[in-house]
Order: sequence, then C-alpha cells, then structure tokens
Amino acid sequence: MKGNVKWLDGKMFLAESASGHTVVMDGPEENGGRNIGFRPMEMVLLGMAGCTSYDVIHILGKARQNVTDCVAEVEAIRADSVPAVFTDIHLHFLVTGVNLKQAQVERAIKLSSEKYCSASMMLEAGGVKITYDYEIRQAA
Repeated sequence: MKGNVKWLDGKMFLAESASGHTVVMDGPEENGGRNIGFRPMEMVLLGMAGCTSYDVIHILGKARQNVTDCVAEVEAIRADSVPAVFTDIHLHFLVTGVNLKQAQVERAIKLSSEKYCSASMMLEAGGVKITYDYEIRQAA
C-alpha cells in the first residue's frame, strides 16, 4: 500500500492514495489551519470505523441477512498529554434490515473485532481500549 501527502499551505495537506483517491486534511484555525478538511486523527478514527463496518456488512451478507442500512457511530477519547493518542474508542452500530437475527449481528461484530479488522487490531495492539455495542432496527 502506498500514497503521498502534499503540503498545500498553512496547515493544509492533500493526501492521495495509490488507487487515485484524494482527501484534504487541515488543522483548526486556532492552530494556523483554515478548518476545511479532516484532521489526521479524525482520518484514523473514521478509517477504523470504516474498516469494521466493511467487515460487518460483508459477514452479514455472507450470512444472508437482509441489511438495508448500517451506521457505525464512533467516539474516541484522547490522552491529555502529547502525544494525544487515542485511549478509548467506542463504536455503536445501528443495523437496519428485514428480520435480522441478533445472533448474526453479534457474530459479525465479534468476528470483525477479533479476527478481521486490521485497523482496530492495530490500535488495540497500541493500547487503545475498543468497545462495541449495537442496536437492531426493523426496516420499514
């Protein structure tokens, strides 16, 4: 996996992946940025949430669960001192579908957290406590 990050000006950077996708990262105005892009640590947090969400949807699809929507609400706590690493991350999955089986949703989240999500496992190896819970909603 490769990519590059180019400094544009102030505290703004353009990140480009080897697959050709780009995203702007910027700092807050009080730190010299213009507040027009993601913060780098937001990218880490959302990347981890995206990684586990991908797994959950993939696993539920293989289990033939009729999922119509899946939202992972993610919240993190950072250390008060520098480096301000994540200390705790909590994901709350809102899984909507037709006649979803609770056991299958639990299994998908557990498999992602314990076996498949590289991003969350990497963060946990670095000492981050990651917790999960979920809510199942019946599709209208």
